[in-house]
Amino acid sequence: MKDRYKLMGHVYDLLSNMYSGRRILHCKESMLDRVRPGDAVLFAGVGHGREAIKAAQSGARVTVVDLSGTMLEKFRKGCEAHTFSHPVRQVHEDILKVPADARYDMVFANFFLNVFERNQMDAVVRHLAALTKPGGYVVVGDFAFPGGNFWARMIQNLYWYIADTLFYLFTRNAFHEIYNYPEYLKKYGLKIADTRYYPIFGLNAYWSVLARKPM
Repeated sequence: MKDRYKLMGHVYDLLSNMYSGRRILHCKESMLDRVRPGDAVLFAGVGHGREAIKAAQSGARVTVVDLSGTMLEKFRKGCEAHTFSHPVRQVHEDILKVPADARYDMVFANFFLNVFERNQMDAVVRHLAALTKPGGYVVVGDFAFPGGNFWARMIQNLYWYIADTLFYLFTRNAFHEIYNYPEYLKKYGLKIADTRYYPIFGLNAYWSVLARKPM
């Protein structure tokens, strides 16, 4: 199993904090106020997983999934200084191979869906919805779909393509335009319950989208 983040995984959080002024971190942690003790919570493409650690500290029953062994090792090291009410389950696997058993109260996909080309991203969103219990939530934190006037949209796109080009070159992630995630969440029957923006340079660079699966 090739680890495309063998190099980038070591500096991922450092680069994201430098590039976003820590707004990516704040975006990832945005919807943690919805997590309750005892909730079953999945983090897809967990990376270094600071937000997953916080969820586990709050008493949630956390499962993390990542295809990168480097990222999971970073996550494990981050856990060492903490104790949790429930053991954190770590899965080194493709998210599409995790059984779609509607087990989770919340499923987080933070800065994860952007690694895929459009058709695969669509399939992953469908799978995330299938992993979520009726009445549960899917959270997507990522680059916000461009809005505003022509110049605002141009700057938002440029800001995205700089990051996308870097990761395309070093990890072979898909090279694509910014995805409008709420459209895909609604496509699979979820209803948008909350959207929180994290601006940079006065523009809505990032958003965290909370979508509820109907009962």
